[in-house]
Amino acid sequence: MKIILFGATGDVGSATLREAVSRGHHVTAVARDTSRLGPLPTGVNALSLDLLGKPDAAADAAAGHDLVISALRPAAGHEDELVPLTRAALNAAASAGIPALITGGAALLKLADGSGHTVLSAPDFLPDAVRPIAQACADQDALLEQDTAATWTCLRPPAMLLPGPRTGHYEFGTDTLVTDAEGQSQITYADFAVAMLDLAEAPQVARRRLTAAWTAPAPAMQPG
Repeated sequence: MKIILFGATGDVGSATLREAVSRGHHVTAVARDTSRLGPLPTGVNALSLDLLGKPDAAADAAAGHDLVISALRPAAGHEDELVPLTRAALNAAASAGIPALITGGAALLKLADGSGHTVLSAPDFLPDAVRPIAQACADQDALLEQDTAATWTCLRPPAMLLPGPRTGHYEFGTDTLVTDAEGQSQITYADFAVAMLDLAEAPQVARRRLTAAWTAPAPAMQPG
């Protein structure tokens, strides 16, 4: 499969790039600053592209690929860029006539406690420092809801994305945080990328929102 990956230098993007390469896919790794990609393995091409400055260039870049994956996540202080960045990725997929896998956020996932609150609406659930990106993710979800041109799937992370090992284990959910037996909602970037590529290799279903997390602590995370 030929994948164009937007946001290839971030935590999710770099993990997704590694997972895609390990499965033998050919990847065009798109970043504003491709020097941050480091040495690239066979099957990966780097493309420097400013999606905010030249959003239409994304459509040209996507031509000839089989799938768009967006792992775009703006830096702190630039959260309002998430919606236009996502719009550029969706437009690129629609223009190329290929599906898009969009990395979303946990903001609108319901808590597993049955309260009906979402991650964003629950009192005291989120630290103030991450509320701007959570709101941006809610706005991103509204953009997806309005989009009718692209065949998109949105994969939302759990409450916590962590550095750590690839175990290959996770469970999908839909509109509620997936938790383990201790009530933790978490996954490593590496395992989130496994879920992303599993979706990439499955038949695409339009306008689908999923989340992925561990239902048991990873072996390396267990005491002892």
